[in-house]
Amino acid sequence: MDLNDILQQAGGVEAMAKELGVSPAIAQQGANALLPAILGGFQKQAGNEGIGGLLAGLGGGGLLDAVLSPQPTPVEPGNEVLGQIFGSKDVSRTVAGHAAAQTGIDAGLLKKMLPMLAMIVAGTMAKQRGQDGGGGLGGMLGGLLGGVSGGSAPGGGLGGLGALLDRNGDGNPLDDILGMAGKFGR
Repeated sequence: MDLNDILQQAGGVEAMAKELGVSPAIAQQGANALLPAILGGFQKQAGNEGIGGLLAGLGGGGLLDAVLSPQPTPVEPGNEVLGQIFGSKDVSRTVAGHAAAQTGIDAGLLKKMLPMLAMIVAGTMAKQRGQDGGGGLGGMLGGLLGGVSGGSAPGGGLGGLGALLDRNGDGNPLDDILGMAGKFGR
């Protein structure tokens, strides 16, 4: 099962669509465009021993529950997740900007979607990690990345956004996004 299936089954797409006042199709298209960068950020963090502690410290499975709740989503935890995986708001802006260019969806809408989607991914991983007894996070990320990209070329899938962002062809667009954001900060 890939993350798109999880998003659909858990109701994450519908919850985001309702809260943002867009159709589920737009929410799904935005999620598809943003997921490679979010998952790439988590994959980079998975190499660190503290990813389990990071997920728990940011709210664990409660992050997913907060998005699915009928109450407005508190996006501060999502922004914390983004800060941990991207390092700066400039990277989040760059990710949203590239997704907007690829999909035609307003970058402002995608910026609002990013923390919610980060919460869904982190919450799903935390719940999965709990079910696995604390193991298999790296494998889960690999499976999710493979499912999102359709198992195609590194960084591929989702309309080519991952390939567009993965300029050095290493299969992880996050390092390239961080490099682009560094150029904006100068």
